[in-house]
Amino acid sequence: MSTPPFARRTSHLGLSRPSIGAAEIDELLDAIRSGWLTTGPKVATLEQRLAAYLGVEHVRCLASCTAGLSLALRVGGIEPGDEVLLPAMTFVSCANAVVHLGATPVLVDSDRETGHMDLDHALSRVGPRTRALMPVHLAGHPVDMDRLNAFRDRHGLFVVEDAAHAIGARWGGHAVGAHGNLTAFSFHATKNMTTFEGGALVVGDVDTAARVQRLALHGLSRSAWSRHGSASPALYEVDEPGFKYAMHDISAAVGIHQLRRLDGWIERRRQLADAYDERLAALPLELPPRPPAHSRHAHHLYMVRLGHDAPIDRDAVLVRLMQANIGASVHFKPVHWYRYYAGLTGLRPGDLPVADDLARRSLSLPLFPSMSEADLDDVSAVLHAALA
Repeated sequence: MSTPPFARRTSHLGLSRPSIGAAEIDELLDAIRSGWLTTGPKVATLEQRLAAYLGVEHVRCLASCTAGLSLALRVGGIEPGDEVLLPAMTFVSCANAVVHLGATPVLVDSDRETGHMDLDHALSRVGPRTRALMPVHLAGHPVDMDRLNAFRDRHGLFVVEDAAHAIGARWGGHAVGAHGNLTAFSFHATKNMTTFEGGALVVGDVDTAARVQRLALHGLSRSAWSRHGSASPALYEVDEPGFKYAMHDISAAVGIHQLRRLDGWIERRRQLADAYDERLAALPLELPPRPPAHSRHAHHLYMVRLGHDAPIDRDAVLVRLMQANIGASVHFKPVHWYRYYAGLTGLRPGDLPVADDLARRSLSLPLFPSMSEADLDDVSAVLHAALA
């Protein structure tokens, strides 16, 4: 391998890096010392604080965002034979959640500016079996919730929002998650706040919240925590089979303090995104769009697209970054590019032209609150050497 025309970092700059402070560690140790390590009081505390932060009544913490998507579809009544519209440009978990219920994922092309599901194309995909819609708040950029909910109401669809990237994002004065739909969040180690692994689901009413809680704990009518210290610990029932989808207190202990710091981290991410914009403005790149002034981007990812006049392709840029000891990634390989979903949907590269084009030209650059100016300069230097 030839020597690249830029300095190689001595330390690796990853795409993301979690920030774990003393408060998280102290809360984690408190959970360990309490002897209660599974779903218990820390989870209950995090659920209450998430509900307050989002401005909603009911939140249930779960093992992952994928668990939230799966349970949301289930409690929404999605059944075998139903069709669910979802963007082609998303992580494969969205389609997997649909298929596991025996339903059919119907892939929708992307909006060229935002990368979100193109609702004009979605309209052409609505059929007699269409029951639900799964929009994705890609990169933390909030979906236009006014237009989305109007589409929902016009066609009588059930909506599950995939907000894996969007904890802390806002649209029209309200948090993503507070627009009347079931909404799933991710707290994976790469996300804006973390519980190591984990997620949460916003639900609309107390009965649905109770059902989600049961389904996340094997279908049991009472959790181990609710039975703890009870004079009747054996009094519980199973009315429908559930799953092992619950969050545990070790994860929730970290999330309690991550949530408290979230808004400050989002502001730092915005500053870094602005700094990237300044450094990369002269290059043949399409920089990330910003949402309207009445909303807030969560800036989970900084996604750029190579211009059609770029001197090298996206994969060659990824190699240059790797040579410089800088991490980058691709969000996403479209769902219909995977063998299984190509066979299921009959779609091939080129059938969804905007999503296919964006997938070939997009890459995500390092973005996390503890990044330094020197880190930004290193990334910029590689891109200038490759593209200028």
